[in-house]
Amino acid sequence: MTFFLSLPWVNAKETPKPKPQYWQINGILAALDDGHDKVKEYALDKLVEYDLKDLKSVGKKPEDVAQKAAKIFKDKTVDSTVRYGAASALGNLGEAAKPYVKDIADILKDKSVDSTVRASAAQALGNLGDAAKPYVKDILDFLKDPSVDKYVRDDATQALGNLGDAAKPYVKDILDFLKDHSVDSWVRSSAASALGNLGETAKPYIKDILDFLKDQSVDNLVRSNAAEALGNLGEVAKPYVKDIADILKDKTIDSFVRSGAASALGNLGEAAKPYVKDIADILKDKSVDSWVHRGAASALGNLGEAAKPYVKDILDFLKDKSVDSDVRYGAAVALGKIEQLNLNNVVVILDSIYYERQSEVAQWRFLTYFLASGTDEVKTLLTWLGRPKIIPDKLRHAEGVRTLEVFRQAWELSQELQLLRKDLAQQISEVAANKQIRWKAQDINLLQTHYSNLKKINSTQADTLQSVINNLEYRQWFLQARTTILIHAAFWLALIFAYPKFPQVQAIFFWNPWVRRILGVGYVGFLLTWFPPFRRKLFEPFKPSLLADAGLDNFHDQSYFPESKVKVPPSGDIQPITAALPSIQGQIILEGDSGLGKSMFLRHLLKTSQRIVVYLPAQKCHKGVIEAIQDKLHGQAQDAGFLKNLIYSGAIDICIDGLNEVTAETRAKICQFVESYFRGNIIMTTQPLEWTPPSTAKTYYLQPLEQQQIQEFLISRQPRLPQDAKIQGADYEKACTNYLTEVLNNQQAQEELDAVRRILSNPMDLTVVALMLSQGKQPNLFRLQEQQYNLMAAEYQQEWSQEFPLKRFSAAVYKMRLEDKQALPADEFHQVAMSLEDDKYKMVVSRQWQDEKGEAKKEWYFRHDKIMDFFLVQNFLGETDAAEGILVDRMGDPRFRGVYFLLATLLEIDAAKELREKLIQYAADTKDNTVSNTFVQLLRTR
Repeated sequence: MTFFLSLPWVNAKETPKPKPQYWQINGILAALDDGHDKVKEYALDKLVEYDLKDLKSVGKKPEDVAQKAAKIFKDKTVDSTVRYGAASALGNLGEAAKPYVKDIADILKDKSVDSTVRASAAQALGNLGDAAKPYVKDILDFLKDPSVDKYVRDDATQALGNLGDAAKPYVKDILDFLKDHSVDSWVRSSAASALGNLGETAKPYIKDILDFLKDQSVDNLVRSNAAEALGNLGEVAKPYVKDIADILKDKTIDSFVRSGAASALGNLGEAAKPYVKDIADILKDKSVDSWVHRGAASALGNLGEAAKPYVKDILDFLKDKSVDSDVRYGAAVALGKIEQLNLNNVVVILDSIYYERQSEVAQWRFLTYFLASGTDEVKTLLTWLGRPKIIPDKLRHAEGVRTLEVFRQAWELSQELQLLRKDLAQQISEVAANKQIRWKAQDINLLQTHYSNLKKINSTQADTLQSVINNLEYRQWFLQARTTILIHAAFWLALIFAYPKFPQVQAIFFWNPWVRRILGVGYVGFLLTWFPPFRRKLFEPFKPSLLADAGLDNFHDQSYFPESKVKVPPSGDIQPITAALPSIQGQIILEGDSGLGKSMFLRHLLKTSQRIVVYLPAQKCHKGVIEAIQDKLHGQAQDAGFLKNLIYSGAIDICIDGLNEVTAETRAKICQFVESYFRGNIIMTTQPLEWTPPSTAKTYYLQPLEQQQIQEFLISRQPRLPQDAKIQGADYEKACTNYLTEVLNNQQAQEELDAVRRILSNPMDLTVVALMLSQGKQPNLFRLQEQQYNLMAAEYQQEWSQEFPLKRFSAAVYKMRLEDKQALPADEFHQVAMSLEDDKYKMVVSRQWQDEKGEAKKEWYFRHDKIMDFFLVQNFLGETDAAEGILVDRMGDPRFRGVYFLLATLLEIDAAKELREKLIQYAADTKDNTVSNTFVQLLRTR
């Protein structure tokens, strides 16, 4: 190819040179970035074909190009063909190359320089016009010197032709060379070309040139260049267009000459338009010699717009791989002079790469860049296709998608281009399988399109695409599943946060088993059951209701005496109750006599617990513990099974107070519940009774106060005494000390002393003692409740000017007890409740709340069962039939156990003994002697 490029007829100057279009110069510059050095050489060669003096119009500086070209040209280590291209570029850069004229001339004179480089130096000087005038004589001397390499003389001749007016004095010398048969045909052919480039100056010699063209005895190479010379003379040669066309169509004429004639027609512009079809027909004629084909292709390219209708013919010509490679390359070059190729057509150029030798790959890659204006699509294609030097291995997702989009377009356009399509199939699979690219769901259609295309041609690469698609679909399914789960989880999280404030959310989504199971997809119920924060959230709205019966609004830590002790199982060690039972952990039974502080301890636990706890009076569990809890959840917890799971998982701690106050049947239900939910945290309180406790629970025995604790307890009550108490501070402490010294006098009978100690060891009774001492009264330990009542009744009469309605109030309390109600009938006994609540007596406590209408409500409750028992016992005293009847009827009712203990001290001794016998008989019949045993012990003290 280098040889043919050096031929004079190939390098004949075309006048005028076209200005590069934006797309053309971009294509050349894009090619300069290619990995093949040879591509850069072709880029420099291509610059020669254009008028580069006005590069600024396309946004480029000619000085920058000149500097780079000069550096390459002067570098002796650079290959001669590359230096040749650099010199040609300098010659075409005009003013920008002037600073380098002397360097070019020096290389021309240097005989040690390769002839090809010297020849290019001569050409460059010739193209630089006036700037090279000082060296015209040197050029002519080279031309006349037979010892100079013919190629250098050849280019020297062309240089003279390109110097225009500066060469006028030497036109006759050039013509003499043309006529001199002894001169080498190369030089003579160059002389012909030189004359063609001198335009008007050579006009007097047109006839001579035409004669050379027609003279069959003249060397064909000279005739060919003579034809081209006529073409280059432009307007002055127009009268001879038909002669030139006839020579082109005459198959008897040598192919070199015909090729030159074709080139001449291509340079004659408008004058040659009538012969464009003839030129195209010659290109399509397979019987024509390759030289003629090349000339025809070149001519079509030079005719530009006039040849556009024949672009498809040129492309078809390029597809025919039986045509000589150089000829096809010439046809491709011609396309670059006609129009920019779109992707539909440029794939034909790209396909040609696969049929060329490795040494020719670069020129075809360059043409692909050039003819497509270096578009992004072409850059992408050439990055992967057409034997690139390296193939990328690191791609981002956007690059991968863009590459496959371009490949999809190229695939549709490459149906007849087998080798291109084969390589395209390979590169499609390479990009698709690239580990650096994380394909997304929206890419499936693109990948599927490529898979279908590959499958249609039975390409083995289709399996790779299928694998990628499968992995992406699996990942897409996983991501969709993850997204769905996240949305689902976020939805339920929002519901959980909305849960405390919206009863509808509570009822519909959480406590409705079908909605929770179906919409919760199984895991929601599991998390609500076993994840502690969610469990707490689940019961948060009901916390006030769960603790309502505990009366915590009336509980004060100062009221609780933390030094009480318990017997710890199974060791039997005595420990402070707050140390032994710091929280509700496991299943616990706290057993102790009435008034020892079981309920107070429960309230202390509830007040300090950070967990969700429900407080249940035992009598409210007559239907079952689950049902009792459901009642506290305001009807929302309709799913009993879910509630059971929550309890089993430890979501809620349970306090059941007063097992001794319920029937054996209710206790059995409670025991069955406790044993069924052995993992739950449950604490139960009871007074001593005959029963079988749950096997899963541990029993702690609450101990009476020890003697040294009695005074401590009395002193600790001081902060809770009435503010208007008569005796306070040091006087109160002194009163306590004096009183205890008096009642614990060792001079009294041992049985009486034991009875006194038993009463004083009871925190409830001691609280009453403290209240009386603060009022300056002397407590009667054996009549404490009665004494407190009498003080209250006297103040009641003084305040309300009427007697305390003991009989009527006691009957109402009895009815309230039978109906298992806790609140006093305040509407009927408002004045009574106010007096009982007085700080000096504290026989009842009040609780304030708001009803559904937002109106304030207030209820009163007995502070302790012992106080209630005092009023209940009034219904059992007397010799009436009613009193006698209930004395027997309530003997087995656990709600009235405390009443019978009071009767042991209030009844006449004979009546008490008679009752003792009845209780013993009852115990013998029922095997339940818990009441009879205590009754006997109390009666014995009398």
